[in-house]
Amino acid sequence: MSNRQPLAPLSKADSWAQEWRHFLQFVRQPRLSPRCRHVRPRTAWLLDWLPGIGMGRLLIWAAVLWGINLFLFGPLVVAVAQKAGATHAVDPANLPWLLALVWAPLVEELLFRYGLRRPVIALWLVPLMIFAILVGPGLAQTVMFAMGAIALYQASVPNRMPGVRARIWLRGYRRWFGLIFHVSVFLFAALHLYNFSFEYVQWWMLLVLMIPQWFTGLVLGWIRVMRGIGAAIVLHAAYNFGPLMAAWLVMSWLQSAGLV
Repeated sequence: MSNRQPLAPLSKADSWAQEWRHFLQFVRQPRLSPRCRHVRPRTAWLLDWLPGIGMGRLLIWAAVLWGINLFLFGPLVVAVAQKAGATHAVDPANLPWLLALVWAPLVEELLFRYGLRRPVIALWLVPLMIFAILVGPGLAQTVMFAMGAIALYQASVPNRMPGVRARIWLRGYRRWFGLIFHVSVFLFAALHLYNFSFEYVQWWMLLVLMIPQWFTGLVLGWIRVMRGIGAAIVLHAAYNFGPLMAAWLVMSWLQSAGLV
C-alpha cells in the first residue's frame, strides 16, 4: 500500500496560503490529479489554454517569485557569480521585451511543461521546440511555431480514447510522473545558464546559479499541472516583466541623471 496522502483539490475560492501549502505538498509528491476544475473531454483542450486562476492571484505568485529570488536566493547567486566572473547576456541598454514577454513564455512552456499533461503530444512537440530554440527568434521560428500551433490544435481537439498500448504507456508515465516533473524543472533551470558567460566556474557554482530558475520552474510546473498551460504562460510572462521593468526604470533614472 502507498503511504502517499492525496492532494486536496484546488478551487478559485482557496486563499493564497492554501495554494502555497498545496504547492509544497505537490513538490514533495508530484501528481497529475486531482485537477483544480472539472474538465469535460470535448472542452479539455480549450480549458487547458484558459487560465484556471484569476489574474490577481497570478500577480501574487509573480510577486512571491520576485521576492524569494531577489531577497532569499539573490545574495547567494550574486556572491557565486562574482566568484565565477559571470556576466549576464542581457544588455540593460537594449532590453529584449519581445523575447522575454512573448517568445520565452510560449516556447519554454511548450517545451518543458505542455507535455506534463500531454505526454503523447510531447513526443513530437519537444523536438520541435528544441529546434525553435536553436533557430532563435525570427521568421523561421515564427513559421515553426505557427505549424506547431496548428498541429497542437489538430491533435488536441479530437480527444480520442487512447488504444490499449497507449493506455499501458500512460500508466507507466503516471507511475514515473514525479521523476519526470523534477527532471523537467532541472532542465528548465539548466537552460538559463546560457544567459551567463564565465571566466572561471566549477560545477557547484552552476548549481547555485540555477537556484532561482529551479524554484521558478517548480511554481510554473505546478501551475501548469493544476491550472493549465495558459496560466503557466501568463505567469511566466508576468515574472519576466518584473526584472525587465526594474532594469528599464534604473536605466531611465541613470540617463536622466546624466550618469550614462
